[in-house]
Amino acid sequence: MVSNSAINSYRQAASSEAMYATPFRLVQMLMGGALDGISNAKGSIQRKEHEARHNEINWIISVIDALRGALDFEQGGEIVNNLDMLYDYMIRRLFEANIHQDIEALDEVASLLKEIKTAWDAMPEAIQNATNIKDVVKNP
Repeated sequence: MVSNSAINSYRQAASSEAMYATPFRLVQMLMGGALDGISNAKGSIQRKEHEARHNEINWIISVIDALRGALDFEQGGEIVNNLDMLYDYMIRRLFEANIHQDIEALDEVASLLKEIKTAWDAMPEAIQNATNIKDVVKNP
C-alpha cells in the first residue's frame, strides 16, 4: 500500500522535472503519471477508499484531457483525429469507472494508454530532443 504522502512526493518531484523537460518528455510524463494514477485508483477501489478513488480518477481525466488539448489538428492529420476520439473514449470509460467502481474499465484505459505511450516512446531521437516540434518538421 502506497501512502498519499508518497504519491504527493512523487507528483511534486515530477512537477519539478517538468519545468526543464522537452515537450516530448512532458507528454511522456503525463502518460506515465496517468498510468500510475490508474494503478492508484484500482488500489483505492479494492480498499473501498471512495474519496481517494474519486480524486484519483478525476486527476487521470484531467491528464488525458491535457493530452487531448495538446493535439495539433492543423498539422496532425488523421492520426490526431483518431487520438482525439480515443482520448474522448478513455475519458468516458474513466467516468464509468468512477461511477461504478469498475476495475475492468480502468484496465481497458490503461491498456489503450500503454499502446499510445509505446508508440510515443519509439519516436526518433530528433523529435525526442526538440524544444519545438515545428523545427523538427521543417528540418528532418
